[in-house]
Amino acid sequence: MPIYNVLTQHHHTPQSAPDKRRPRMAPPVPADAVVQAASAVAENGMARKDAPAPAISVVSRQTVRPAAGASPVGDLRLSVSDMPMLSCHYIQKGLFFPPPGVAMAPLVAALAAALSRALGVFPALAGRLVTLDDGSIVIRCGGDGAAVEFHHAVAPALSLGDFLVPGADVPTRLTNGLFPMDRTVSYGGHARPLTSFQLTVLGDGAVFVGFVANHAVVDGTSFWHFFNTWAGLCRGAPVREPDFRRNFFGESTAVLRFPCGGGPAVTFDADAPLRERILHFSAAAIRELKATANRWKGTGQDSEVNGKATHDSKVQGGRGQISSFQSLCAHIWRAVTRARRLLAADKTTTFRLAVNCRHRLHPPISPLYFGNAIQSVATTATVAELASNDLGWAAAKLHATVAAHEDGAIRRAAAEWEAAPRCFPLGNPDGAALTMGSSPRFPMYDGNDFGWGRALAVRSGRANKFDGKMSAFPGQAGDGSVDVEVCLAPDTMACLLRDEAFLQFVSTPAP
Repeated sequence: MPIYNVLTQHHHTPQSAPDKRRPRMAPPVPADAVVQAASAVAENGMARKDAPAPAISVVSRQTVRPAAGASPVGDLRLSVSDMPMLSCHYIQKGLFFPPPGVAMAPLVAALAAALSRALGVFPALAGRLVTLDDGSIVIRCGGDGAAVEFHHAVAPALSLGDFLVPGADVPTRLTNGLFPMDRTVSYGGHARPLTSFQLTVLGDGAVFVGFVANHAVVDGTSFWHFFNTWAGLCRGAPVREPDFRRNFFGESTAVLRFPCGGGPAVTFDADAPLRERILHFSAAAIRELKATANRWKGTGQDSEVNGKATHDSKVQGGRGQISSFQSLCAHIWRAVTRARRLLAADKTTTFRLAVNCRHRLHPPISPLYFGNAIQSVATTATVAELASNDLGWAAAKLHATVAAHEDGAIRRAAAEWEAAPRCFPLGNPDGAALTMGSSPRFPMYDGNDFGWGRALAVRSGRANKFDGKMSAFPGQAGDGSVDVEVCLAPDTMACLLRDEAFLQFVSTPAP
């Protein structure tokens, strides 16, 4: 029996519209090579968002089922950390690669076969959400409906340089077409697949591998664990099995109910105008920010640039240095607040970070725990406080917030949610908030070689984006640099990009 079935071929619907239907490790690609490949610079440094987007056309769709022989998992109940995400869009992330040097037909077949095996390791990602009679929601992992869609798309009129534009905004009208299930809300996983995949082949032979996943089912750690597993199976790497035990407050009986049986909507205006840009911070710039925040000058390679987990182990009880990432976040917090020129001096600003709780609980849960094991922590300061104090002051506030979020704080936050279940209020309702998602510690490049070499760039779709939303990615070269995807209101972005105190730490151009 085949492990995947072709449902539709030569379907030429432009993929920019929402879909309404159901080892060898290559060396890093030098940053200047990526910049040279991305040579199309738009007028005034901005991507041409008003120009018609050339079509990205889906030429085939396959239904891919988990490989036979997978161990049964059964129903997985959504946890107190999963359920708040039901109002979020599906996560959309993917990677650009250089031309694979392989004919497309066998390449697509190999990707689908490896995907089937990966789903056998992660059967939950081929399941559906089911609401039980008591109101609890579970992931139903097996059954005849356990399957995902794998799309093969082409964009013959587009090249890598159309997407990776140095010193310019992200061309979102193009990148949005790289992902299926656009703007699907996670509660929709009751009727739609929990994951979807798309291989897009550009006219110059470069490819983009896009992965879309229900945010009530996975957090960033589990998302990239699966992505790494899929890529690893393509090149024969060993598999690290996920931990499906529901031991992150899995005994909770709290449920999240919606009126009239309907599902939630996103909690922000998904159509508000935004500018989006990838800003590159070199390892040297981040070391300098950290040294400034800690009032000392370091020497040598900073092992903490991408080591969020390493940093976390140093801050038990509030001890330890301000980390590299906290220093970078403080730099961005202060600069964006300056750029929001209409904010009153006494206005309270908020900086939110997602904290991985796996290793912070006592006893800790597995680092391979499958699902959401994150909580959002907020640090506040007035506009005047950020303006009158230095980088170290802002970074110390972020550090104190993160350091304090240990076992007791995690359990209190879970108990508070159980007492008043609600969806997570993603967004920026008062115009003074920043939210940092993703993490430079995620293995986006190091773990995702499909056998064609190292990826060139990470990009995301328009899911869960609003004024003040940012995502941190490891730098492509693997040298400790960090790329920050910044989404801001157009006027705020324009002000930020004129702020020399901010830009002195930004490498230009950023691919």
